[in-house]
Amino acid sequence: MKAVILAGGYGTRLGEETDVNPKPMIEIGGKPILWHIMKIYSAYKINDFVICLGYKGNQIKEYFDKFDSKSWNIELVDTGEDTMTGGRLKRIQDRIDGTFCVTYGDGLSDVDINRLISFHKEKKSLATLTAIHPPERFGVLNLSGDYVKEFHEKHTGESSWINGGFFVFEPEIFDYLQNDSTVLEKAPLETLAKEQKSVSYTHLRAHE
Repeated sequence: MKAVILAGGYGTRLGEETDVNPKPMIEIGGKPILWHIMKIYSAYKINDFVICLGYKGNQIKEYFDKFDSKSWNIELVDTGEDTMTGGRLKRIQDRIDGTFCVTYGDGLSDVDINRLISFHKEKKSLATLTAIHPPERFGVLNLSGDYVKEFHEKHTGESSWINGGFFVFEPEIFDYLQNDSTVLEKAPLETLAKEQKSVSYTHLRAHE
């Protein structure tokens, strides 16, 4: 199974840090966030990566030009500086031939990837999102059992759930992605929720 990492955004919320480095290359403990994300998947025996590049993608290329890992198969794909999240996925469609994982290039978690994938297969879902309790600034998922009933970008209360950023998709997701301007978190996920083709894997963080 492949893991697709969306690593092309501008990272405007990090200000001066992303004037110099793309957000996935900001270091934690001497290693880029991107490396830590790949280690998460690798711990679950997922070692094939498609990294979608954009803003300052040359820095990510330079890092992996010098990177020595025999256990990881890494494809770096330039998906354009201004391409939206859904558009980046659409651009790598020809590299996907089965169920695949997707995450953002700036988010770390202790989510159990094996359980997430098993849940996805058990539910026979087109799309599985990871649902977590939010800090208040994020949007929310309205859940009905395991199904995503509605997908909103506005926070509605302390009991809400949000998109935790770790997905499992079937290739049919590409039918919902139109072009470079497609925002994954808008029309595609909203439509899948209305059609009851997406489910949520509930992840409680360690402190909850």
